[in-house]
Amino acid sequence: MPSINLLPDNTRVDVGTIYGIGRNYVRHVEELNNEMPDEPVLFLKPAASLITQTRQIELPAFSTDIHHEVEVVLLVGREGRNITKDDALHHVTGVAVGLDLTARDTQSALRDKGLPWTTSKGFETAACVSDFLPIQRFRDLGKLHFRLRVNGELRQEGDSSLMIFPVPAIIAHISSIITLQPGDLIFTGTPHGVARIAPGDQLDLSLEDILRAGFTVAGS
Repeated sequence: MPSINLLPDNTRVDVGTIYGIGRNYVRHVEELNNEMPDEPVLFLKPAASLITQTRQIELPAFSTDIHHEVEVVLLVGREGRNITKDDALHHVTGVAVGLDLTARDTQSALRDKGLPWTTSKGFETAACVSDFLPIQRFRDLGKLHFRLRVNGELRQEGDSSLMIFPVPAIIAHISSIITLQPGDLIFTGTPHGVARIAPGDQLDLSLEDILRAGFTVAGS
């Protein structure tokens, strides 16, 4: 079972279900020419797709267009069903920065056929996360600044204040469908600037300048 690291005590937490939210920033919706959502766009990633900095990103053979998507990631610490927005943050125990890797060519083909996105979102190493910090380290989850640099070049820069559906709304929505469990992860959506990654690329992520992670794409 995959696990993540919760600072400052380096507590290992087994990961359950990985939830993703798509189309949660206006400019990202616009850059892919998608429709603005009326409610959070929810998808799943297999727990087996999760990696930490101890492992390289592996590009799948079936795609030639793997995109980086930097995101704020939440660690669920308390079980809940039909959670209200007012109570939502009481169910979050940790916060990280991560990458929701997407096989864009595969996703586009599946979407055109009305088929699920699983292959494009759930391949090996498609969910990358930093260590997690306790939620108490952050004053306001509605004002989190995060960045992604690829080979030293700034590629994506986001702020959670620009989310179409903020964190409490995301938690309320998911828990209205299925019970959230301790160890579940929630990828909250990516800002604009997504682009293809290539073998040998170095991806460096940061959150509020207090949390950093680096991932290398395998190959050369």
